[in-house]
Amino acid sequence: MAEHDLEGELDAFLAGHESELIDFRRDLHAHPETGYHEYRTTRRVALRLEAAGLRPSILPKGTGLTVDLGSGSPDEPVVALRADIDALPINDEKDVPYRSTIQGACHACGHDVHTSILLGTGLFLARTAAAGALPGRVRLIFQPAEEVPGGAMDVMAAGGIASVDRIFALHCEPRLEVGKIGTRVGPITAACDKLTVKVTGPGGHTARPHLTADLVFALGKIITELPAALSRRVDPRSSLSLVWGRVSAGTAANAIPDDGLVEGTVRCLDDAAWHEAPEMVKALLESVASAYGVVPEITYQRNVPPTVNDALCTAMFEAAADRVLGPDSITPAAQSLGGEDFAWYLDSIPGALARLGTRTPGSAADFDIHQAVFDVDERAIGLGVRLMAATALTAMSGGTVSSDAVHGPAERRDQVAGALA
Repeated sequence: MAEHDLEGELDAFLAGHESELIDFRRDLHAHPETGYHEYRTTRRVALRLEAAGLRPSILPKGTGLTVDLGSGSPDEPVVALRADIDALPINDEKDVPYRSTIQGACHACGHDVHTSILLGTGLFLARTAAAGALPGRVRLIFQPAEEVPGGAMDVMAAGGIASVDRIFALHCEPRLEVGKIGTRVGPITAACDKLTVKVTGPGGHTARPHLTADLVFALGKIITELPAALSRRVDPRSSLSLVWGRVSAGTAANAIPDDGLVEGTVRCLDDAAWHEAPEMVKALLESVASAYGVVPEITYQRNVPPTVNDALCTAMFEAAADRVLGPDSITPAAQSLGGEDFAWYLDSIPGALARLGTRTPGSAADFDIHQAVFDVDERAIGLGVRLMAATALTAMSGGTVSSDAVHGPAERRDQVAGALA
């Protein structure tokens, strides 16, 4: 698009479509659907894409879809853009006209915004393709069940990233003002796994703990000693942590129970530590449990790996932002120990996740994602379309990212320069 006025074309497109995209977002917000139940959302997106002459393909489970833009020869690049479409299972407590009409469901993570941005990006790039100005192929991925998680794996099982060279996604960030984009090379979100430990042993009277396994005391030791032992077995830079969220044992003050349960999450930012964590947790648990005569049963549920951004893909995000949002729009993104199933794509192909500012400048509101009052400055939708369209075109064009366009320390610029060489 070097010979085209990309900024002008985006201005003209959004002048005619930004209001439609905001209305689309509000409709999704009023009708949220949780993971694997996004039938209405999928239908609404598919119908709008079909109206633009595109041919979306619904995923096998009936929610979520993909659609390709441009024909592209086999030697031309294929770039994927992903949005998650599911809502959270919480109530909406905002007083707005587009408040959720569904009890127990709310778009409190901004997936309605992500979906509207990707729809707008697709409509713009479809025009570009029709004009013969798309230097490759773009695959739009409207992914279900990010919050479950599992939707990314379904997309991949259906061939959703087959032949894709790079993949990009945005996530709403209420701590950044609208007009800002947060970028980071390397881990930006953490692996997040679920751990359930059930312990059993002979119960008895609290007056005679020596005749029992004193299961509650043993459970307390597991709760305190397992996280402490883990922290001494891995590089602290991996940020591996085990935090408990639920514990249950016993029904009476004077009776030692014969079973108990504790559940928590294991999170880390390092991929190697994530792969090693299950066996390490099991070995440490058995060591602690055996000292107190209880029998442990562990369930270690893999959820998502860490989201590790590729340096060159991050540079493409930044080059695009520099062009269509301005150099002052780019800021370093903080690492988060939250999980994001976009990580599964990055486990297979290079890509990047960026933070999209959604906070109204000067706003006194102090809310975060996953809160019942979460909302966004809707100007972020048009800005997100600009960024995603420009990123896709940058990634397809290749060679348009220079180390001078990368906003970061000298070693970062050298890393990107090496990747471009």
